[in-house]
Amino acid sequence: MTLRRSFWFAVETIHHVVYFSPDSKAAFEEVGLRGYWMGYMASRSAALGTPGAEVVVAAFHGFAPRLVHRALPTAWTLASRDDILEARYALARATIAPGVAGVDLAALATGLQAALPGLDLSGRPLAAGHVGLPAPEDDLGAVWHAATALREYRGDSHVAVLTAAGIDGPQANVLAEAAGLAMPGQQQLRGWDDVEWEAAAAALRERGWIDGANAITEAGALARTQIEADTDRATLAGIGADAVKHLGSVADLAVAASKGIAASGADPFGH
Repeated sequence: MTLRRSFWFAVETIHHVVYFSPDSKAAFEEVGLRGYWMGYMASRSAALGTPGAEVVVAAFHGFAPRLVHRALPTAWTLASRDDILEARYALARATIAPGVAGVDLAALATGLQAALPGLDLSGRPLAAGHVGLPAPEDDLGAVWHAATALREYRGDSHVAVLTAAGIDGPQANVLAEAAGLAMPGQQQLRGWDDVEWEAAAAALRERGWIDGANAITEAGALARTQIEADTDRATLAGIGADAVKHLGSVADLAVAASKGIAASGADPFGH
């Protein structure tokens, strides 16, 4: 048994809407953090404890180190880890709830949570951190917790594939933008300066993956497709057979939840 790409898109949608909520900045400022990016960096990495900036740079991969260093470790002096985590759960519940009213959340939570013990966490730090957090007792919180662990699981696998292919943070972003897979203004969003961005583009041009206008080439499109296929294989290889069955049993529910979330306007990508 395998897991369709639609399942992973659904997990991504359930997880990532917390970053796009218009209430995100205010939610973390209420517990003492300063600004959107400090809230993002601290809330996403808090599952690891109170890590230093270097650890988060390594785990996140695609963000410029300077952007991480502006937030960490200062964030841990301004707000408690527990308060940050709870603010994140509250934000997730409020953002997701309007879109999942007709979904059997109890069944979805049970299926997703049942799969987590079957994940091989070796080399997957962000997934391991989230799996190690106590699962919320409410169905909505449990769905978001499990979806987040699974999203980070595939994300950790993706980082491993990128680094094995010699694709660093700025190159990954330039390639994603060329492939039409990045948000507008990706360079600024991820904190890379013009020199770093151009050096990454030059490296991709040397590989033949983008042209002089930074448009993706046929070779680049094939490489990007291969990266996703390798990520899928690396992800599935670490999920036990019973866990795959649990996830497969609720895949349609996850897709229904993601469609409801998109219909509610909470997902800017419209998955």
